Amino acid sequence: MNPIIPEPIARQPWQMLIPLFMLVTFGAAVLYSAAGGSMEPFAASHLVRFAIFLVMASIIAMCPRELVKLLAYPAYIGVLLLLLAVEAIGAIGGGSQRWLSLGPLVLQPSELMKPVIVLALARFFDALPIGMIPTWRSLVPAAGMIGIPMAMVLVQPDLGTALAIGFGGAVVMLLAGLPMRWFLTGGALALIAAPLAYFFALQDYQQRRVTTFLDPESDPLGAGYHITQSKIAIGSGGLFGKGFNNGSQSHLNYLPEPHTDFVFATMAEEWGLAGGLFVLLAFALILRWGMQVARRAPDRFSRLLAAGMTTTIFFYVAINLLMVMGLAPVVGIPLPFMSHGGSSMMTNMICIGTLMMVSRWNRLAPRGRIS
Repeated sequence: MNPIIPEPIARQPWQMLIPLFMLVTFGAAVLYSAAGGSMEPFAASHLVRFAIFLVMASIIAMCPRELVKLLAYPAYIGVLLLLLAVEAIGAIGGGSQRWLSLGPLVLQPSELMKPVIVLALARFFDALPIGMIPTWRSLVPAAGMIGIPMAMVLVQPDLGTALAIGFGGAVVMLLAGLPMRWFLTGGALALIAAPLAYFFALQDYQQRRVTTFLDPESDPLGAGYHITQSKIAIGSGGLFGKGFNNGSQSHLNYLPEPHTDFVFATMAEEWGLAGGLFVLLAFALILRWGMQVARRAPDRFSRLLAAGMTTTIFFYVAINLLMVMGLAPVVGIPLPFMSHGGSSMMTNMICIGTLMMVSRWNRLAPRGRIS
C-alpha cells in the first residue's frame, strides 16, 4: 500500500477512471461549443448527470455477488413490465413511444434493458451445468429472454436499441460456450431474412435510413442530409481542426443533432484528427480495462457479467462512430460519455458501476479460485 495515498483512494481503478473523467470533460467542452459558447443547455446538465450517475455507479460497485444474483431475474421482469407500461401509457416523441413520464423524471426503459439482459443471461448460464450449455435446452430459453424485449422495443419503434439488446445477449451466449456453428447459422438466416424484414418489418423512415446509408448522395438535402453534413464536418477538421468554438457546421445549424448523435462530428470539425484519436484512445483504455476485469474474474457469473457490460459500451461506441462516418445506417445511438442525454449516460454508468463491482469481487476473491 502506498503510505502517502489513503488506501480507499489508491485501490480505485484509476486506469479506467482517468480516461473516463477526461472523456466526460472533453465531451462537456464539445457541448459548450455546440451551444454556441454557453454551458447551457447542454454542458452543465451533462456534467451534473455524470456526477449523479457516478455516485450511482459507486453504490453499484459495493454490491455483494449473492445479492446481485438474487436480483437478476426480478430486475429483468421489472424492466419487462416497464416496457409494457410504455406501450400502455408511454409518452410519444419524434414519432416513437419510448418514454415513461414519472413526475420530474422521464425514463426510457429500453435503455435499462441493455445492461439488465446481460445480468439476467449471466445468471441463467451460471446456474446451468457445464454439459447443458451447448444444447438446445440452454439456447431456447436464452433466445426467448433476448427475443421478448427485442420485439417489445421494435414495436416502439427503436431499431438501434433493439440491436443493442440483441448484441449484448448474443455476446453473453457466445462467451458462455454455445457452439459457434449456431451463431453462423443464425447469421446466415438473418441475411436471408433481411430483405423480408426491410419490406415488412421496418417503418418507412427506417427503410429510408438503409437506402440512404447505401447511397447518401442520392438525396443530399433530404434523407441523406445527416450523413452528408456529418462527413463535411469531419473532413473539414483536417489534422488539428478549426479551433475550439469555431466549428461552422454546428454553429450555423448545418449539422443536425450536433449535441447528441453527431457529437463526434462536432468535435472532429473543431479538434480534427488529433481530437478523434484522443477520443478513440480514451475509449480503448476503458474497454481494455473492462476486458481485463472479465479475464480476471474468479467465476463464470462474474466473467460473463463483466464481458457483457464491456461489449455493451463497445456497441455504443462502434455503432455511433460508424454511423457518423457514413459506414452504418443512422440508428440513433449516442456516443457514450460525450453525447448529451440522460438515458445514455445512465446505461453506460450502470455498465461502469457493474465493472467496478466485478473488479472489487476480483480483488477480494481468494487467489487460485476459478470456477
